[in-house]
Amino acid sequence: MEFHKDTPVGRIASEHPGATRVFHRFGIDFCCGGGKSIEVACQAKGVDPTTVLEAVQAELLDGDADATDWLSASPADLIDHILNAYHKPLGTELPRLSEMVQKVAEVHHDKDARLAELRSVFSGLKSELESHMMKEEQILFPMIVQGQGESAGGPISVMEQEHDSAGAALRQIRELTDGFQPPEEACNTWRALFSGLEDLEREMHQHIHLENNILFPQALGK
Repeated sequence: MEFHKDTPVGRIASEHPGATRVFHRFGIDFCCGGGKSIEVACQAKGVDPTTVLEAVQAELLDGDADATDWLSASPADLIDHILNAYHKPLGTELPRLSEMVQKVAEVHHDKDARLAELRSVFSGLKSELESHMMKEEQILFPMIVQGQGESAGGPISVMEQEHDSAGAALRQIRELTDGFQPPEEACNTWRALFSGLEDLEREMHQHIHLENNILFPQALGK
């Protein structure tokens, strides 16, 4: 496939999963902002679209042999993947990060006043994600698996709005952590927290991308 500056970011990410590694490196939003063109997405980050496209093409030359083509998978198989690769890990990772952010904020708030805000933003994100995943698992996903996806426009719209909210919280967390860079005096827990938050951001971008750009359009028959 030949990419152009007007090609939607989400389309590239859907057809060539390896491209998401490049988008993550440049900070390009391929999940909630997947409908935007490469040019518009790059302008938002102040990067050259040509540079990003060249990096994507170079990445794809290495091949996506190990990447699953989720566009060709059934909605049921994709849902199983989302549950096992993202929902289940979040069930343990969110409490682990919550415990760490609480500890770091309590012990080191005098060194960085932003830690209190970080704790608050993460707490809100955790609550939202837990509620969000429960609604998907109990309501939306069963509807899609049972072939009722085309009548699930309302629930899907709500899920997309909540994805936008989670994306905004992740951006705020990145800002509050200086791009997940702990200060020199940071203890091991502080460093582990920032590393875990960076992993969370990366996994959430892929998680949201699979739902917004592949699962939901398939369910709605688009």
